[in-house]
Amino acid sequence: MPNRHSLFWKLAILVAGFCLAMIGASDYLGTRIDRQTSYLSHEARSLLEGYADEAAAALQRGPGALERWRQDMRQREAGWLVVVDRRLNPLGRQELSDEERQSLTFVRPYDWPMSRRSAKLPLIALPVDAAGTQLIMRLPERMRPWRNHALLTLFAVYLLPVVLSVLFCWLLFSLLIAPLERLRRQANAVRGNALDTLVPPSIAKRRDELGELGRSLEYLTRRLRDAVAQQQQLLRDLSHELRTPLSRLRVACESDLGDTELRDRVEREIGSMQQLVDNTLELAWLDSEQPRFACQPVDIHALWELLCEDACFESGWPRERIRSALPQDCQVLGNLNALAQAMENVLRNAIRHSPPHGCICLSAKRAGDEWRLSIEDQGPGVAESELQPIFRPFSRLSAARPGGSGFGLGLAIAHRMVRLQGGRIWAENGNPGLRVVIQLQGV
Repeated sequence: MPNRHSLFWKLAILVAGFCLAMIGASDYLGTRIDRQTSYLSHEARSLLEGYADEAAAALQRGPGALERWRQDMRQREAGWLVVVDRRLNPLGRQELSDEERQSLTFVRPYDWPMSRRSAKLPLIALPVDAAGTQLIMRLPERMRPWRNHALLTLFAVYLLPVVLSVLFCWLLFSLLIAPLERLRRQANAVRGNALDTLVPPSIAKRRDELGELGRSLEYLTRRLRDAVAQQQQLLRDLSHELRTPLSRLRVACESDLGDTELRDRVEREIGSMQQLVDNTLELAWLDSEQPRFACQPVDIHALWELLCEDACFESGWPRERIRSALPQDCQVLGNLNALAQAMENVLRNAIRHSPPHGCICLSAKRAGDEWRLSIEDQGPGVAESELQPIFRPFSRLSAARPGGSGFGLGLAIAHRMVRLQGGRIWAENGNPGLRVVIQLQGV
């Protein structure tokens, strides 16, 4: 069943309204045309009223004058006429046949509507005086009503539906075709790599199927634009980052270093470039594929112990300098590998920027149905304006946090890993140091 914002209801209302409007308008105009065209014209009524006045004047002068007037009327109007009293008896010297007397029962007043059902012209009655005397005559052909009936009926029955159909098509075009044409232009713009063109707000704000299509197309346009921009930025940053180790390799090859020193330098630079390429490819994969990690309960105690063991082995830190203050029931809903990589990147970043003999501590706090895991070091921290940019790729704040030797990809990868698990990650300045908070659904 279509929802209440569906185009189905708009089209149903439009079609039903069109049909009802066409039927109602045709019926109303047809009735009005039949009624208005069945009355005598103003000129015809004035002329007939003049005949009645002449009959009244002749009747006052006597039967002879009435007969002369009647003979004169035969010269002017070819139809039959008679002057009768209130009992329909003829006045003057005129005699009526039985058929003529019977026809007097079908007389209608001259100011009434005339019927078109009779093949003959109707008999009309005009009042002559206040005593009920009437002039009854056959309506002259030239005074026949319904002169424009056929033309007006043509307008009401044929032309009006055509006009309403054009209006209906215009409304249908405005409702469906025009928005689809705009969406087509938007799709062609995307095909032509014009990614700055977005769907007009008039379509994006609609709540029907076209609005959903417009919002989907706008989302795809933004997503494609962001992906292209990120890939271009990654390529620029990657090419920039690769110049430094390549330059060092060139200098090392051109110098007088011994074989052992040269081999160590080459291995160090190759390892650095390998790490850079691997991290960049991983970041590009996360941005382009947007994978959805399968989540399951993860014990933070066990995960942190494993991460600390690896970090101490790689960095040479004593184990007692990496501490934890975790509640016993600290379990989150996440992907083990993705969460381990995110926390490992944050931990390595903290070790890299910690002062000599500094400590790192992991703590956790319950916030409703979620856990907030905080990894805090004792370094100098960063400026408040840089708390968000540190999660961008190749963002390195050496001036604020000295001692860094990475490429600025660790926190960017951690940010995407946490977000793809349905969580959040942000940074805060501690007292002293930097605190990175990871918020995930609790178990």
